[in-house]
Amino acid sequence: MTNDKQQIDIVILSNGPGEVVTWVRPVVQQLRQHLGEDGNGAQVRISVVLCPCPHATGREATIARGYPEVDRVLEPEHFWPFLLWGKTADNWDWRPKGAVIFLGGDQFFTAIIGKRLGYRTIVYAEWEARWQSLIDCFAVMKPALIPPAPAKYRDKFTVVGDLMAEVAAYEWQNGGIAEELIGLLPGSKPAKLAQGVPLTLAVASLIHQQRPQTRFAIPLAPTLELQTLANFADESKNPLIAKLGGTGAKLIREQDNSYFLEISSGLRVQIWTETPAYGLLSQCRLCLTTVGANTAELGSLAVPMIVLLPTQQLDAMRAWDGIPGLLANLPLVGSGFAKTINWLVLRQKRLFAWPNIWANQEIVPELVGELLPEKVAQVALELLEQPQRLEAMRSSLRQLRGEPGAAAKIAQLVAAQLRL
Repeated sequence: MTNDKQQIDIVILSNGPGEVVTWVRPVVQQLRQHLGEDGNGAQVRISVVLCPCPHATGREATIARGYPEVDRVLEPEHFWPFLLWGKTADNWDWRPKGAVIFLGGDQFFTAIIGKRLGYRTIVYAEWEARWQSLIDCFAVMKPALIPPAPAKYRDKFTVVGDLMAEVAAYEWQNGGIAEELIGLLPGSKPAKLAQGVPLTLAVASLIHQQRPQTRFAIPLAPTLELQTLANFADESKNPLIAKLGGTGAKLIREQDNSYFLEISSGLRVQIWTETPAYGLLSQCRLCLTTVGANTAELGSLAVPMIVLLPTQQLDAMRAWDGIPGLLANLPLVGSGFAKTINWLVLRQKRLFAWPNIWANQEIVPELVGELLPEKVAQVALELLEQPQRLEAMRSSLRQLRGEPGAAAKIAQLVAAQLRL
């Protein structure tokens, strides 16, 4: 707990939806537990600074403001004036003592902000620790990240474990989940949803014909509105439904405020609106998912998955890092750049799902191309009929990540850096 005379600012640097939900949430919770509240005589103020990100949905600031531990949020459109000149839209004041914690974005930004404010800098390094001469402390996921560092910097490194493992710490308390549940994760951005919703609904319908005991659920992404999801299942609003199995659905709301997408065959796919949906996902025998941060979350929960990258609409993938991401998201010409970039990437036959990237091999199936629902359903049915393959997949996913408890250890590192 802080001394009553000390006033501390904690700055969290982050960017995309995956980082804000899976990294920022547990860290700010632990910071509050370890360092105390702000106001009423307590002294710790937590600010979240969001930098621009090609993966962003536009609702990251709203999500961050929803965390009771967070006192203020700088939206990404105001990031560059802050980084370059130290100006914020609301003319934030800064306390003499503080720390900047990297939880997404560019590690170099952490060094710049820390230098400008005169604060200590802590970087959570999942796979790579950069700017070792400029950063005060590195909280790394695994010991393997330490040996490559020059000897004079090694005392800056502390193994804290895996922030994504915090996902698996959520326990599901409801016993009403169906024995065979399949999760559908069609994406959170319009370009992905236009393909992902009709494709996964069509696959669900085909699986249900063969395995009528199976139930299906869509965990609503925290950055996605319920009606927006429903619009992509509406044949009058999404022309890609005709190209992806022709399976549309209508939104149903029950008296208990539960929601479903109902297919013409009568199959109902539940829409799970509670977030995070880790408890629900951990009960799934299998998930059908698009590429993105959701593959990392499922991997951390050790949930078997089939990763879908349909190319019927080649400009759907625009979430690349660096210059490709910027070009693909330019107004007017971005679609053309996206098609070219994606065509080149697909020719490389690279891995797309995070668990496969971590393992440097395909441990969860990736289906890429002009996908037909029948083909995807066949792969899913083969897995469901071979439980030993699903269990082997779960085991491989468990072995990929680091140990849990990272958020608490990061909070302890912050306290040590500030000598609290």
